[in-house]
Amino acid sequence: MEIGIFSIGDVTPDPHTGQAPSEHQRIMNIIELATTAEQAGLDTFAIGEHHNPPFVAPGTPPVLLANLAARTQTLRLSTATSLITTNDPVHMAEDYAMAQHLSNGRLSLMMGRGNTGPVYPWFGKDIRQGIPLAIENYHLLHRLWREKNISWQGKFRTPLEGYTVTPFPLNDVPPFVWHGSIRSPEIAEQAAYYGDGFFHNNIFWNAEHTARMIALYRQRYAHYGHGTAEQAFVGLGGQVFMDHNSQDAVKFFRPYFDNAPVYGHGPSLEDFTAQTPLTVGSPQQVIERYLGMREWAGDFQRLLFLVDHAGLPHDVVLRQVEILGTEVAPVIRREMDAARPADVPDSPTHEWLVERRKAGQDPVPGGVKEDADA
Repeated sequence: MEIGIFSIGDVTPDPHTGQAPSEHQRIMNIIELATTAEQAGLDTFAIGEHHNPPFVAPGTPPVLLANLAARTQTLRLSTATSLITTNDPVHMAEDYAMAQHLSNGRLSLMMGRGNTGPVYPWFGKDIRQGIPLAIENYHLLHRLWREKNISWQGKFRTPLEGYTVTPFPLNDVPPFVWHGSIRSPEIAEQAAYYGDGFFHNNIFWNAEHTARMIALYRQRYAHYGHGTAEQAFVGLGGQVFMDHNSQDAVKFFRPYFDNAPVYGHGPSLEDFTAQTPLTVGSPQQVIERYLGMREWAGDFQRLLFLVDHAGLPHDVVLRQVEILGTEVAPVIRREMDAARPADVPDSPTHEWLVERRKAGQDPVPGGVKEDADA
């Protein structure tokens, strides 16, 4: 079981002081957040991709991830979103392959379309083509990481003739890819088609909706012959704020929730926690809530928590990471690993992917040999 944290890098004023950190300080805080996650025993740190205020999550995540790779030893590094729609897949193939080498294989990606409409025209794209862009761009990226001297032609970029990515992925094995979506069945289908992972960042969604998306992905994963539905790779998002006294947690977090730019001034804290995975309370309450997700999501391999948002003070955030890493994650990891059937894989690592390649067990997209001229 892979458990970690993700950041969207929002720069939000503290509701008590009205003050927000500078962009530089927020970036430095994110670096400390990641290194603290490793020290606390968490598995993974993931960073989002944004190109607009009030976020400092990098428009080029490989730069930050490469920096974190040099500062850590065991921490897995991931994107919380790589914008497959507005980034050039050739550029992505090169940048993330380099970051994979610099991290010695501790890198994975979560592909997504993002939730900021203006980013499309900023990069010369049409938001109305979001799904077709995601499909075509990932098809090309998938090939670039597995083939050399590629000739390719598509709709949304200039053709390629005899192109090879440099550097090529470490050990000729690409980073594992999770396809992230909260509302688009086409993306669940895409993840299933390639035999990749499906990450439902369900932090704003109820269990019923998330369960339907996961069930669709599992069904289609099995349809394409990559394994049974239960063997598909599923990831979930989470939000928590913890104190050993649950009433103290609610009292402290409420003003941050009420004024957060994303969900503030909307549903009450009580309504939001009832309808989404947001859990404000004791570590034991968090453990019980997230272990209970197995009842409707099945065995899932990746769980990433958002903890550094809504203007929370940095020292408070670091304390949340420590509680998560020392008190919550070990229990969830132990219970989930014990319950997972032997034929259901754990979250993929580079070493596992290398062994799978040696055994000739790489998934074939769509269950058939790819058309080299597609």
